Amino acid sequence: MKKAVSLINVIDIARFPQLLSRILQKLHLKAESNYSEEEEEKLQAAFSLEKQDLHLVLETISSILEQAVYHNVKPAALQQQLENIHLRQDKAEVFVNAWSTMGQKATEKFRQRILAPHKLQMVKWHLNLQNGSLCSSKIKISSNCVTTRSGH
Repeated sequence: MKKAVSLINVIDIARFPQLLSRILQKLHLKAESNYSEEEEEKLQAAFSLEKQDLHLVLETISSILEQAVYHNVKPAALQQQLENIHLRQDKAEVFVNAWSTMGQKATEKFRQRILAPHKLQMVKWHLNLQNGSLCSSKIKISSNCVTTRSGH
């Protein structure tokens, strides 16, 4: 974590908000990468980072934001926690600004993905009821069939 924080601290402050914004927008898409291979190469050049270091920075930022989503952290508490791990104040403020503007939306998208990945689309049911003849009116046979279909 110390190495990741020191790498984040040296990232150009002018480009940092765009990086955070992109990660927050795609935070709920865990299976997908936030950046394509070509975009990662551009980020490496823009931030003067090796590929391994860039991945460490991206994973650390994602992890911090995922924890903020999970705990539904208030902006002031987020800033305090970021400063406690020795993130520079200007970087912590960028985190807090991004979290203040996009955090609620990211939290809602994250919850939808986790709590309701499939939505019920259809329910059909069918009931068959048969009675016996007049002589044996106590005989009743019933059968039920329920069909459901769900999707994303």
